[in-house]
Amino acid sequence: MTSRGAQEAEGASTPLAEVMAELAALEDPRVRAVNERHGDDHGINLGRLRAVAKRLKVQHDLARQLWATGDTAARLLAILVCRPKLFGRDELDVMLREARAPKVHDWLVNYVVKKNPHAEALRAAWSADPDPVIASAGWALTTERVAKQPEILDLDALLDVIEAEMRDAPDRLQWAMNHCLAQIGIERAEHRARAIEIGERLEVLKDHPTPPDCTSPFAPVWINERVRRRQTV
Repeated sequence: MTSRGAQEAEGASTPLAEVMAELAALEDPRVRAVNERHGDDHGINLGRLRAVAKRLKVQHDLARQLWATGDTAARLLAILVCRPKLFGRDELDVMLREARAPKVHDWLVNYVVKKNPHAEALRAAWSADPDPVIASAGWALTTERVAKQPEILDLDALLDVIEAEMRDAPDRLQWAMNHCLAQIGIERAEHRARAIEIGERLEVLKDHPTPPDCTSPFAPVWINERVRRRQTV
């Protein structure tokens, strides 16, 4: 996998035990305390983890071994040194259902599934999954399609679902649906007014704490700010 410092050329085989020992040595209790507040049970600075991945380069067999440990830091490293296109559809489905740590879930979807030839089939299946965490992955993939392949989507139907279900959705699913709502409003001028109206009426994430230098995730603010920036470029 090329992203996050791993390179295209397959790296030399590295023993799993050696890599796990290196990860253990990078463990920092202070980092773990911060990460655990967000549901991520590991204590490794992500910059250091990426440096390890850069040195290891692509090692798909090692990636599978790292994933099989069940260790969160090892799974993050696995994502960085794998070849996304080599995973089968069923394999990715199992991996997502195992990826309960939010950072592993996010990296798996964004760094692996989006680059895999089964991404569209998984998007359709996951979006309809009764598990809200799995469904959130489907919505994350849908958000990318809004930007890159809107012609394959029924945007009116998506807005119908968001309007009916987002307010009461569990947190991670709600966040993913809200991102999709904002993306529709940002990318598709013909749907912008409705997307803003839905956001204003549902008020999802309206009061979410936002640092002064960041854009609020409240969809109407998010949409208007992104559109404003594009128009001033």
